[in-house]
Amino acid sequence: MTRILVTGGAGFIGSNLVAALHARGYTITVLDSLSEQIHGADPESSPLYLAVRDKVRFVRGSVCDRDTLEAALAGQEVVVHLAAETGTGQSMYMVDHYTRVNIQATATLLDVLGTRKDHGLRRLVVASSRSIYGEGKYLDAGGRPVYPPHRNAADMERGRFDLNDAQSGAALTLTATDENALIHPSSVYGITKQVQEQLVMTVCPLVGVEPVALRYQNVYGPGQSLSNPYTGILSIFSNLIMQRKAINVFEDGLESRDFVFIDDVVDATVRAIEHDRAPGQVFNVGSGVQTTVLEVVSHLQDAFGSDTPYSVSGNFRLGDIRHNYADLGKISALLGFAPSVTFAQGIRRFAAWAATQGPKGSDYERSLAEMKERGLMGGAPGQTPSA
Repeated sequence: MTRILVTGGAGFIGSNLVAALHARGYTITVLDSLSEQIHGADPESSPLYLAVRDKVRFVRGSVCDRDTLEAALAGQEVVVHLAAETGTGQSMYMVDHYTRVNIQATATLLDVLGTRKDHGLRRLVVASSRSIYGEGKYLDAGGRPVYPPHRNAADMERGRFDLNDAQSGAALTLTATDENALIHPSSVYGITKQVQEQLVMTVCPLVGVEPVALRYQNVYGPGQSLSNPYTGILSIFSNLIMQRKAINVFEDGLESRDFVFIDDVVDATVRAIEHDRAPGQVFNVGSGVQTTVLEVVSHLQDAFGSDTPYSVSGNFRLGDIRHNYADLGKISALLGFAPSVTFAQGIRRFAAWAATQGPKGSDYERSLAEMKERGLMGGAPGQTPSA
């Protein structure tokens, strides 16, 4: 298989994947809308777009447009479907938009394949997400798996952020989330990724295409947007540090995520494209390590050589989870994948790159105001810096 279509191929993950595929000799087509939220007001000068422009046949257009999809799919042997809206918080008040871009566009892609029996496509790799799990996997006092329900605003307003056993009230023990864990997303974004994954895994075998789903954890690295307020806390905190502005740490700062470096994500995705044991499977893609938000702040301060203050405010967003980190046993056993970049290494590389970009203008504060206006954000604002 040598001809590959990468939807969303001018994005952060896509542009890095394109570079790796180009180096391996693939003939690549990229379909991307060059969204202003990602690429800025002058998208054709965006570094992400410029990174792929000369390596691919570029099709500027929306995955929601059937004619554009049909033209881009012609002659392809593999599709890597990355195109999606990705903001967890934003998804909670842009429900129709997220549903159209993430679900309907995927349905249209599959419909095109179903109506063209001579499509020639052999494999479709879809970018799924850890968000489909909602809260991660826990163990109760007896060592039995537990999948806690979504947290409620009343508890979080009281500063009760941790999850306890619904029956006994006892504390739960966090453990790695494997691919057989309960799927119960807590955000509209998570719901759209769940449906997107299920559509691909269900329909592809019916139209003669091998499906693979990759449940990415929190992806980061050089090239990540510093201006998009929905990219994640690494970009948000880095911008604040470079501007010498105090950082507002939500909840109690002990909420955690699995941060996986972009090079490892690209490695896992290439394996999903090429490996003969990938078809029909869903895989976690992460570092397999949990990192708290307070640890993120500490690493970034060290990497930037900064003593920027932060405050633990108790603010929270509805739809956010408490913890989740990946069990990588399956992708290791079947595809031979193992992450190669630790968080300490990756954050230094990310910070070194971010420092060359300088602080960027961001709509972060506006995004928080929008959530608050819609009743999706709570907690009292922090008053006293914690460091």
